[in-house]
Amino acid sequence: MAQVRNIVILTGAGVSAESGIDTFRAGANGGPSLWEQHRVDDVATPEGFARDPDLVLRFYDMRRAAIQTKAPNAAHEALARLDAEWPKDANHELLIVTQNVDDLHERAGAKRVLHMHGEHLNAWCTACDARSRWTGPLIERPPCPRCGERALRPDVVWFGEMPYEMDRIYEALRGADLFVSIGTSGAVYPAAGLVRNARDLGIATLELNLERSQGSAWFGETRLGPASVLVPAWVDEVLAAL
Repeated sequence: MAQVRNIVILTGAGVSAESGIDTFRAGANGGPSLWEQHRVDDVATPEGFARDPDLVLRFYDMRRAAIQTKAPNAAHEALARLDAEWPKDANHELLIVTQNVDDLHERAGAKRVLHMHGEHLNAWCTACDARSRWTGPLIERPPCPRCGERALRPDVVWFGEMPYEMDRIYEALRGADLFVSIGTSGAVYPAAGLVRNARDLGIATLELNLERSQGSAWFGETRLGPASVLVPAWVDEVLAAL
């Protein structure tokens, strides 16, 4: 592999599925997808929350409890190793942008992580705009730790809402020489459009995925297989080329 200095990595549900975390589009370990159990309009939109907040809060309380029983897999651990060993100087940059709302990247040890779709283990107060670390349920409408109002909701970006820190993501992409997408469907925008942005900038692009995604044709190279196999092998290549 040619030497690279500045890398932007996008991770999706396929990275965490091997840890047993359910996804909207495909159930982990062969189980039903979340879309088969719940209508996305009911549990993942502002309108659904306004219509039936108890349903939405119970749904996310279950997800929040479930992810705390899961553990990082070899893909998370490999990216954490890349983060730890990647030089921290003016000539090297690394950003792991994740669509996942679990904390498995961080629990594996990764530091340079941006959650563009929010985090299950955060609560957002719609009264004072504070975001607080949150591991328990929200169904009983607990008070906001900052302002005391009972206006907490999951700090998760729903359909129809703007992902977090898009300016920072695009800025990192403009400075990158490699864009890598891992375990993504290529169906959810604006994340799915990042490969096109990378191609327009002349950046090398690599897809690591269990199967070809909706955006595979845009990548310069696609490698197919489980993330727990592909990612450690790729990280070995990148670190060997340093």
